[in-house]
Amino acid sequence: MFSWPLLGLSSLAVATAAAQQPFLQSPASFVASEPYDAGLFTPVEDLSVLSASAFTTLGHPLFPDYNVRIKKSDFCDGTVGAYTGYIDIRARHLFFYFFESRSDPDKDDVIFWTNGGPGCSSSLGLFMELGPCRVTNPDNATFNPYAWNENANIFFIDQPIGVGFSYADYGETVSTTPEAAKDIAAFVAIFFEHFSKFKGRSFHMAGESYGGRYIPVFASAVYDQNVRLIEAGATPVNLTSVMIGNGCTDWATMTSSYYDMQCLPVSVPPVQDISSCVRMKQAVPRCQDMLQASCVDKFDSIGCEAANLFCSAEISEPFYATGYNPYDVSKLCDGPISDTLCYPVTKSIGAYLDRPDIRAQIGVDPSLTANFSSCNMQVNSAFHAADDPQFPTQYYIAALLERGVRALIYVGANDWICNWVGNERMTLGLEWTGQDGFVAEPLREWEVDGEVAGLTRSAGPLTFATLYGAGHMVPYDTPNQSLVMVQRWLAGSAL
Repeated sequence: MFSWPLLGLSSLAVATAAAQQPFLQSPASFVASEPYDAGLFTPVEDLSVLSASAFTTLGHPLFPDYNVRIKKSDFCDGTVGAYTGYIDIRARHLFFYFFESRSDPDKDDVIFWTNGGPGCSSSLGLFMELGPCRVTNPDNATFNPYAWNENANIFFIDQPIGVGFSYADYGETVSTTPEAAKDIAAFVAIFFEHFSKFKGRSFHMAGESYGGRYIPVFASAVYDQNVRLIEAGATPVNLTSVMIGNGCTDWATMTSSYYDMQCLPVSVPPVQDISSCVRMKQAVPRCQDMLQASCVDKFDSIGCEAANLFCSAEISEPFYATGYNPYDVSKLCDGPISDTLCYPVTKSIGAYLDRPDIRAQIGVDPSLTANFSSCNMQVNSAFHAADDPQFPTQYYIAALLERGVRALIYVGANDWICNWVGNERMTLGLEWTGQDGFVAEPLREWEVDGEVAGLTRSAGPLTFATLYGAGHMVPYDTPNQSLVMVQRWLAGSAL
């Protein structure tokens, strides 16, 4: 889920240095001044040796501040190996799930997945969307035939600290995406170093919603870290692509698109009343000018806050007043958004993960006694206070494209909060050497099982795609089309 408009952006603080860190990041704890002594490192090698009753701890001399605890947790799928554990960064601990491919785990690609928020658990992606099982009530998890591990090995990670089953010993926090990227890049390297059968496999970093901010930065950290891994005598990670679903990547283009999605028939008939749309039409140019002047051309915290408050009051708040689901404008919100996120199934997922037997099976730390929460609003607020959403993350996507990393930007056509109009504008505006060729390509229909699934535009390593009938959570709304899209992407085929 993505939730910055829900906060109204009323608590923007003075921009921190962390929010405007250098263009590409790599883990500060990485030790690579010279090749390490491989004799000091003994990889675990095979997932099959892991215990179901206790964690096995993985470390690596290049990452002295990091350990990975991992155990077998054969649940959810029932047909493949399932594993859970924690990424331990001194006193900080990130929870993860890992499922092997149903097809050929010894050869298939590897996918990393994170949900957004910022502050929402990837358990939503696992148990509601693309994971190997779906939770529809607290007593049961049913097999999902459209899971993305049909043809890939896949991670789901609760990040940053404080999200889902992730925790800190002494109140430590992470409040910017570049900070979070350091931990993810280190974990990825340690995992591949220990389980060598995955070395050289195509690695795809995927996420949705605020994942539009996370994934480009995380992937850039992995890419930059590879240079240091090679220098140290370790194996680089074969970063092949990023996949961003309904991402909010560029705040400026997304904000103006909120008018289109509620007042124009770009996906569904207009949901907003005429008088409100007329007022918005007049406000949009001023909103765009303010965002451009204070948030894009230069970052002026006070001016950017004023711009966001104006845009929110004139464009976002009227939409919420309609009662429509911000994640799917074709329907009304089901329950209070603060309680259900408009989807009551999220409460069933929470109740399922509150079961003592499930927590014991997957190895949740016993210190976590509070009820499971899908989204942590303290984490959300901290990212906003650090102005993290305001960074123009499309720069990272452009940099990855220039380095041969493919990018798939896919969007459910009915989403409002991170919609296809804003995402299309972002992709058309990307400044990279293939921009002219991408812009010149017309949108075309793409099909699944002989039926039109949506529209797409592709040139070189960049593909943009919409999915009809889907909202913010594409795999939830259109599971078959979602899986086919991913299978084609992994195979390197055109949609």
